[in-house]
Amino acid sequence: MYVLTENFSLYWQGFLGTVQLTVYASLLALVLGFVMASFRVAPVGSFRAFGTVWVTVLRNTPLTLLFFAVLLGLPRFGLVLPFQVFAVLALGCYTSAFICEVLRSGINTVPKGQGEASRSLGMTFTQTLGSVVLPQAFRSVIPPIGSTLIALAKNSAIAGAFSVTELLGTYKTLSELGYNIIWTFVWIAVGYLIITLSISALFNVLEKRWGITR
Repeated sequence: MYVLTENFSLYWQGFLGTVQLTVYASLLALVLGFVMASFRVAPVGSFRAFGTVWVTVLRNTPLTLLFFAVLLGLPRFGLVLPFQVFAVLALGCYTSAFICEVLRSGINTVPKGQGEASRSLGMTFTQTLGSVVLPQAFRSVIPPIGSTLIALAKNSAIAGAFSVTELLGTYKTLSELGYNIIWTFVWIAVGYLIITLSISALFNVLEKRWGITR
């Protein structure tokens, strides 16, 4: 217990760093995932192609390689931002590809007659998608979206290798100070457990309120 009590401020700083990464990257992933899912089902061929390329490239690129590309590559093109912002971009863009496919699978569960009925009433593609299809699709994909965001929270540990303050990175300092490495990782694991269980609880509430009973 003394490992935690004597270094609580260090653990707390890392915990807050992981929470911030998770929240900001999740928001980015949800927005980009929604946009790309819209592109994947759009009637415009160029949009569908862009969405397909986005998902294919990001889903098949190792996250560590994406971190290298963003944190070390973008500054070479004159884009200099705090490392935490770069980490959010890498995590958010990577996870957006999975959110996109989750949403697209939900869209495919909505009967085609819903869209045809909307178009017969004079609604545009955007109106049909936003007012008819996506609200129904979202109800069926709440659990997998929650699972994807839990994976994002755990993937944020990679950011520690790129000078970003987060929970896993605290072990380096504690190891240098001579603390027991086993208990160091035990309290790190507890921190991640708190974050993932909080996300799980949030999506359980959403599922009970808006989910589809199966």
